[in-house]
Amino acid sequence: MAGRRSQGERDAATVEIGFALVSGVVLALVAGLVLASPILVLGLSAGAMRGVGVVAVAGAGVVLVWRVVAVLVRFERGWRRPG
Repeated sequence: MAGRRSQGERDAATVEIGFALVSGVVLALVAGLVLASPILVLGLSAGAMRGVGVVAVAGAGVVLVWRVVAVLVRFERGWRRPG
């Protein structure tokens, strides 16, 4: 960091972190539901249901992390722009 951030900049960072987390959770829920939809639509065996469930949870986790990182990196790059 080049210097200390003002209170307004710290507040903006807090809001951006909250936005990243909330939007990440929403997208993760949607991704998890989409990935788990074969459980509801298809008549799967117990083993297949468990496998689809694991894939759905893992995919949702990846989407959550990806979204949070993407939002925070974009936010940080915005602070470093001159002007």
